[in-house]
Amino acid sequence: MKRAYVIGSGPNGLSAAIVLAQAGIDVEVFEAEEIPGGGARTLPLTLPGFQHDFGSAVYPMAAGSPFFLTLPLGEHGLGWIHGEAPLAHPLDDGTAVMLEHDLADQDREFGLDARAWRNLVTPLIDHWDQFTQEALGPVVHLPHHPFLMARFGMVAFQSARRIATHHFTHPRVRALFAGLAAHSFLSLDDTLSSAIALVLGAAAHKVGWPVPHGGSQAITRALIGHLQSLGGKVHTSRRIDAQAFHQWNARDALTLFDTSPRQFVAIADDCLTPGFRMLMERFKPGPGVFKVDYALSQSVPWQAAECRRAITVHLGGSFDEIADAESAVMKGHHPERPFVLAAQPSLFDPTRAPQGQHTFWAYCHVPNGSTMDMTARIEAQIERFAPGFCDCIMARHVSTPAILERMNANLLGGDISGGAMTMGQFLFRPTALTYETSASNLFLCSSSTAPGGGVHGMCGFRAAKVALRRTRFRK
Repeated sequence: MKRAYVIGSGPNGLSAAIVLAQAGIDVEVFEAEEIPGGGARTLPLTLPGFQHDFGSAVYPMAAGSPFFLTLPLGEHGLGWIHGEAPLAHPLDDGTAVMLEHDLADQDREFGLDARAWRNLVTPLIDHWDQFTQEALGPVVHLPHHPFLMARFGMVAFQSARRIATHHFTHPRVRALFAGLAAHSFLSLDDTLSSAIALVLGAAAHKVGWPVPHGGSQAITRALIGHLQSLGGKVHTSRRIDAQAFHQWNARDALTLFDTSPRQFVAIADDCLTPGFRMLMERFKPGPGVFKVDYALSQSVPWQAAECRRAITVHLGGSFDEIADAESAVMKGHHPERPFVLAAQPSLFDPTRAPQGQHTFWAYCHVPNGSTMDMTARIEAQIERFAPGFCDCIMARHVSTPAILERMNANLLGGDISGGAMTMGQFLFRPTALTYETSASNLFLCSSSTAPGGGVHGMCGFRAAKVALRRTRFRK
């Protein structure tokens, strides 16, 4: 039986390992941390009995992943929990605009803008399987569904501001669209900033924005359980550096790296050509995040009662306010009123906190490597829409960009997206080779490859498929 190694046990590393194991290869995964999962871990960050998602918390792309849907993850304990609505976006008038599961409910919510919203997202909803197979991979490829992708591209390559201005008339709808687009980590005036808004909007209606029962660690446990059923192994507390890499004769073994390009070079440096090494070193990280996890004595006292219907809440006010905040981050500044992404999973999953108490997860975007404490600014934004929030705080755990990187070496400078989404890094991520490197037996499979950040496993899936095609390792 052939042997392969995977460095890193995030969802992409585990997905790559599963594909290799399915091909009959003996696979071992090496994880530097004591608990596997990378950004998909659940940890006791505050008080006893409170379980917090270290990284990602809400999973529309995991629930709609073409690869995950082929795996029997439910047999390994993964169960999805949905809120009554995928998303709430509170406003200063004391109400909230909602993103609903059902398009008919969305029509009522969006009123005169409902038809424009349907025109934007219905093609993706109606052809979700075909769309995700195409979109969750390298951008530069010969599409199997050219008309679908061309229609998406005509909108996706526009800025969020242009789409909001030309398609929506009501400020409420524009505000919600801004929050969706801000997931891109781009200025809302930038090309491509509307793409993620369309995908997340369509996902809300097609697959929802669920959380895993018990926390994000459930995704990792399920992937590991399936890998082990195929004979694969996972080793934790096994940090692989250049010395360890060469000790296992990795020059001759198929190895996939669920790491950043910078880590890849540090480990495999003398296996790479100078030109390829230079390309890896030039790969640009994206903005960072500043995150706070809360243990609360009660649920968040939202002024808009509708916010209790959703697990995810976007805090940022109007389109222009969110656009100003994201533009400031892109220019290297710290906005006074940051756009805050928040999640309240314990409203629907009682396993996260003691009875009657709650967990709350919130972060904002900051310049990469920022050292500014954004806690007060985040809490001011929460208090703005939930007066009395700070009175509910029993404990908080602050994760600066440096702390995030220390807890997961892939999060360079607090970058959770695997690299800046510049046009060049969008088209060729991280290079024109995508998953391949200058060493024939070494491949990248992290979120620094196509299609990029998000828990969907498709970077690992596609990298492993390429590795199997490019090497002699076949079933």
